[in-house]
Amino acid sequence: MNIPWQDLDPDTLTNLIEYFVLREGTDYGDREKSLAEKVQDVKLQLMSGDVVIVWSELHESIDIKRVT
Repeated sequence: MNIPWQDLDPDTLTNLIEYFVLREGTDYGDREKSLAEKVQDVKLQLMSGDVVIVWSELHESIDIKRVT
């Protein structure tokens, strides 16, 4: 089930994105980005609809997934 990012409290949204970014461990190229920059990047992707927040009732987990 998709969770609209707009429905989340701003602090909750930031905490969720931080958890996602820290868990991912992604390489960001030649220059390492700060946590704040990574969080902002994901927020922009949520706003543009490139990624969505997904709740799995089966696994009782939440994740951020790229829209395919």
